[in-house]
Amino acid sequence: MDQDDRRTYMRIADELRARITSGELGEGDKLPSIPDLSRHYKVASNTASAAIRALVNEGLVISRSGSGTYVRARPELRRFVRCWDRSRRSGSPFAAEMEAQGRQGSWDYDSRTIVAPTAVRERLGLPEPADDRPDVLQTEYVFRADGQPVMLSTSWEPLDLTRGTAIVMPEEGLYAGRGVVERMLAIGVRIDGTDEIVGARLGTAEECGKLQLAPGSVVLTIRRFYPAGDRIVETADIVLSAELFELVYSWRIDT
Repeated sequence: MDQDDRRTYMRIADELRARITSGELGEGDKLPSIPDLSRHYKVASNTASAAIRALVNEGLVISRSGSGTYVRARPELRRFVRCWDRSRRSGSPFAAEMEAQGRQGSWDYDSRTIVAPTAVRERLGLPEPADDRPDVLQTEYVFRADGQPVMLSTSWEPLDLTRGTAIVMPEEGLYAGRGVVERMLAIGVRIDGTDEIVGARLGTAEECGKLQLAPGSVVLTIRRFYPAGDRIVETADIVLSAELFELVYSWRIDT
């Protein structure tokens, strides 16, 4: 595509975007078809297609095969409470939060033992490995609300703490899905609290695909640490859509 075609498709995208943001085209409204745009703007079909692709990539519209392109419904922003409260430590925090919102929480996971990457090793305070024996249990999650993916998480737990215990697999056995705090307490490890580092960035192609977001969508990131005494017993990287959630932090002070 030459420079003139690029300027033309950007102008078409600008005009369609303005119609959407002004409300002229509302949620669920169908955009003009590629042939209609080509005739109206007197451009080739690939130029009209490029304009539509630009709006799809921005998350403003959604294309449905064989049907057309429609203005995308803007999802309702929901609070996601990050609460440290010992009275609420039983069960999955995610499931509890979804229940509080009147939604059904569920998740898919994949657990495996690995040799901890350098960054994870530093976060958990693990020594350098003497051999290739796995030293952490890594679990990758896709969390869902009413069946729709809303959060990703990758967690790491040191195997020198959990190997040979009933909680070594977070989603299997007696304590499956019970949450880190309750699981660790089952082996006599009392977590003191949580430290979380929050950020925002553009989602990777893989993250946006898993969360069913437009490419390049902004995501919220949480780097979590669970300390117990003088060591970190779990750390995780969490990713949520900035379009779907705002983070709310709450602590209960024990007196």
